[in-house]
Amino acid sequence: SVKMDLLHSNGVLIIQHLQRDYRAYQDLLNFMSHVGDPRNIFSIYFPLWFQLNQVVGTKMIWVAVIGDWFNLIFKWILFGHRPYWWVQETMIYPNQSSPCLEQFPITCETGPGSPSGHAMGSSCVWYVMVTAALSYTVRWKDKSAVTLHRLTWSFLWSIFWIIQICVCISRVFIATHFPHQVILGVFAGILVAAAFERTSAIQTASLRTYIQTNLFLFIFALGFYLILKLLDVDLLWSVPKAKKWCANPDWINIDTTPFAGLVRNLGALFGLGLGINSEMFITSCKGKNSCKMSFRILCIAASLAMLQLYNLVKIPTHTEYLFYILSFCKSAAMPLTVVALVPYCVHSLMRTTEKKLN
Repeated sequence: SVKMDLLHSNGVLIIQHLQRDYRAYQDLLNFMSHVGDPRNIFSIYFPLWFQLNQVVGTKMIWVAVIGDWFNLIFKWILFGHRPYWWVQETMIYPNQSSPCLEQFPITCETGPGSPSGHAMGSSCVWYVMVTAALSYTVRWKDKSAVTLHRLTWSFLWSIFWIIQICVCISRVFIATHFPHQVILGVFAGILVAAAFERTSAIQTASLRTYIQTNLFLFIFALGFYLILKLLDVDLLWSVPKAKKWCANPDWINIDTTPFAGLVRNLGALFGLGLGINSEMFITSCKGKNSCKMSFRILCIAASLAMLQLYNLVKIPTHTEYLFYILSFCKSAAMPLTVVALVPYCVHSLMRTTEKKLN
């Protein structure tokens, strides 16, 4: 439509301005784009928070998974273009003089562009972290504590918005999103996270509930895809565009396709359910050692180290279905390691050490 073309063309002007005037901050902006990567939720934020507060850690995974699932559905409904291919195909520029937008190794996302998954994931997880931190100060009653709570509230929410703005600017700078797409992503992420603030049932969910949720999310997404495919609507229309207009074919990654994100999130949710309902979790995280700060610190350090090793494991991409299966297994192994395997090993080590000392 004319209005959408006008919105896109104004977005291209903003991208050109950022790429011209913020060239000196390229490394910082690329770093902020990595900060907003939804995969960091599972490999960095979750292992930190789960060992400190299991309620917050559990909520973080649920918010991340449901938020990313909604992001996928919104992308399929909105059919949002990405700047780096839109400028090559639009007819609104005279004499085919398309603007020149620089691309980077992280530019060539293959899914639709609206809303931004990075912006949505970042606002989801940071909303959970900020509200969790403020929940410790809201109970303070005396006047000095109330003043400190207000200062803390202002400080943490300022940090929240600074991070969201930086993530949004970085995604626009690398020409993978238009400004309206990242703004939509931020507010959509906040809405999803806010909806989970009063959802306490996830804390006591059984393995059966986790499996049923996984099946619902998968069947709904797959059914939605197949129904529209029968109506001759191709929901993977963005993949050939990405392959055609990406400046470097090596920058195209199957891990950015719509179904790759879905499989990764379903694996993480299944791994969390498997871990929380395991005997290893009950023995270690519900035992007497779970209250010790030394136990938590050891679990954090070991979990982060293990997950970095997992990230070094590269899944073969030559067969798409094999990639999805292995991606599901790898994603399930990460929360399972954080929730059950590492705490159980640390618990066993501490118990052995205590017996020797006695």
